[in-house]
Amino acid sequence: MTTSTEESLWARCFHPAPAAPVRLFCFPHAGGSASFYFPVSAQLSSVAEVFAIQYPGRQDRRKEAGVSDLATLADQVYDALRPLLKERPSTFFGHSMGATLAFEVARRFEADGGDLVRLFASGRRAPSRVRDEAVHRRSDDGIVEELKLLAGTNTALLGDEEILRMILPAIRSDYQAIETYRCPPDVTVRAPLTVLTGDRDPKTSLDEAEAWRGHTTGDFDLKVLPGGHFFVSSEAPAIIELLRAHLSANG
Repeated sequence: MTTSTEESLWARCFHPAPAAPVRLFCFPHAGGSASFYFPVSAQLSSVAEVFAIQYPGRQDRRKEAGVSDLATLADQVYDALRPLLKERPSTFFGHSMGATLAFEVARRFEADGGDLVRLFASGRRAPSRVRDEAVHRRSDDGIVEELKLLAGTNTALLGDEEILRMILPAIRSDYQAIETYRCPPDVTVRAPLTVLTGDRDPKTSLDEAEAWRGHTTGDFDLKVLPGGHFFVSSEAPAIIELLRAHLSANG
């Protein structure tokens, strides 16, 4: 049985809302941490109890080894979230690697008899769409260059070698997990699906975002927002309002 300690290790609730009728679970990008979603939690705590997933190998879990297999990571996350998911109606939001991980955790929840209110998949091509990428095999400098290209990490942080030594193993594990992940085109979830994509995202074309439609038997919605891979930051107000409307309607 999953203990409350294990739940809190994986799922961080920055603004507890025990009276909220619904919950939102947020899954970070490769190299990301739960704190990325602190502003989301702060702004949505009036309509939902927000949990941000903390992967091993970063921040207060930096002494743990990263998980380099996405299926294994999904199993671990679901084992930790199971008690929370069964208490109140739940929605998932994941960005980049987090979108694919959220999809895989949703599959496990549904196989266990659960029903997700909705899955928001942001900044990631459909699970069955594969590109020949091997960032995880690059040198440390090569991974840093990729991070700078995507503008997803504070550049001041990238210049601190001590911090880099701490986070690069986790980032490499994340990239290996998502780059070696494979999913057949006929694998679906029942959950309704909203896909968010940036109109200048080098990692996801419009066609690759649209291909998510084949991975749900529920309703499907695609929203194109201005920006590159991290449009989730530049378009944060619009995304917050989208989530607020959804959570309020289902609370």
